[in-house]
Amino acid sequence: ADKIIAACKQTGAEAVHPGYGFLSERASFVEALEAEGIAFVGPPVGAIAAMGDKIESKKLAMEAGVNTVPGSDGEVETTADALMWANKIGYPVMMKASAGGGGKGMRLAFSEADVREGFEATKREGLNSFGDDRVFIEKFILNPRHIEIQILGDKHGNVLYLNERECSIQRRHQKVVEEAPSPFVTPKMRKAMGEQCVALAKAVGYHSAGTVELIVSGADPTGESFYFLEMNTRLQVEHPVTEAITGIDLVEQMIRVAYGEKLAMTQDDIGIDGWSIENRVYAEDPYRGFLPSTGRLVAYQPPVEPWADDGAANGRRGVDGIRVDDGVFEGGEVSMFYDPMIAKLITWGKSRDEAADLQVQALDAFRIQGLGHNIDFLSAIMQHERFRSGELTTGFIAEEYPDGFAGAPLPDALARGLAAIGGVIATADADRARRIDQQLNGRTLAPGDWVVRIGERDFAISLQEDAITVDGEAVELEVGVGVDHAPHDRPLAFAVAVRAGLGVDDGEGV
Repeated sequence: ADKIIAACKQTGAEAVHPGYGFLSERASFVEALEAEGIAFVGPPVGAIAAMGDKIESKKLAMEAGVNTVPGSDGEVETTADALMWANKIGYPVMMKASAGGGGKGMRLAFSEADVREGFEATKREGLNSFGDDRVFIEKFILNPRHIEIQILGDKHGNVLYLNERECSIQRRHQKVVEEAPSPFVTPKMRKAMGEQCVALAKAVGYHSAGTVELIVSGADPTGESFYFLEMNTRLQVEHPVTEAITGIDLVEQMIRVAYGEKLAMTQDDIGIDGWSIENRVYAEDPYRGFLPSTGRLVAYQPPVEPWADDGAANGRRGVDGIRVDDGVFEGGEVSMFYDPMIAKLITWGKSRDEAADLQVQALDAFRIQGLGHNIDFLSAIMQHERFRSGELTTGFIAEEYPDGFAGAPLPDALARGLAAIGGVIATADADRARRIDQQLNGRTLAPGDWVVRIGERDFAISLQEDAITVDGEAVELEVGVGVDHAPHDRPLAFAVAVRAGLGVDDGEGV
């Protein structure tokens, strides 16, 4: 904090936007800025302090008429008290550090044994991570969905809700995939959640951008079982999906609000245009239990230029519906001292399936070398039947990948297409080999019949004059040929794609 203030004085900066790091929710940092006459682009100190304490924020939420999860009345001091509250509320329960966040300081208990084992550990984690060992206990909601409401307020008492985001796909309480809107939320539910969150924001005199996180029971089809979880008094990592469907630049609005401007829009102006999905590209190895991966980015080539846009939706949708927000570069290093997120990949489409299809396309085009990453895992999620159906809970990853991630299953059409490509490449190599000079008995014809093995499965490939067959059935390929001017002007490079299953390559390679 001191170094940031010193940098402001040195450069003449009049304001600080804290991003979404730890300082963004530290009231003492805001007070230090104000003491130096430097504006904070964010909410007031009182709101940060009130919402930063999970015990106090829950009390404020109840007073503001916001649905809250059944739980303890304030701090739980001892293991005996924890057992009393857990038995009174009914298992399962969640033990939470009052000052916790980012998935830290949380323990799920299904029995008295879990409470005895986890209560003191939760207190220690809260103290070590946040300097606060207070713990409270709440009922754990079955089939929980993590849905949050984006709010935006000014210094003139106006507060709006900018729809919701679904953030249910998590690993160890850390978000992995976010989308807007939610496939679960109805217009009636959206209005009820939004109005409660606005009431909470007004109750603490909130201005700037903020997010109210809710836990929603997926087991209740009425959508009425939603409860206050916490309020993040900052810009969220996943804010781009809200920008993509509303066309509102949240960072711009935060700066305007900090300057004292009134919001230029009303609640009736907030709509939903299309669907947006964000994937967090992490430096971790899903094939090895998601172990953190550090090292140098030997190659880093995102699918589109980072931070670029084509002007659509106020420039919030990137290029042709693909947006990359990052803070790394090729040759840079990912260390063990900071968050493992390499980049955020955001897509927008007219429908949810279109946005998900764009994610698969963009992830396939994302090139990272030098350290482990989760791109394969993200692509598998985007293609997963359960994800496509919208039947999500916070247990999605644990339930669908209980033994870890070993790669996505290969669809039959894709396997057949890859086998056909293998046959084409084998014939091309054989054709090149037969053109070597001074061969005995002259040149031979390149073979066109092959057996290609993928995993434990064999495919019979036959290249004919008018077709390529796999196990006797024709496969349609589109072939791009690169030719140099060596003797005979022979084709030296083939760019092949299977129209059914792979899409069509741009001619630069397979």
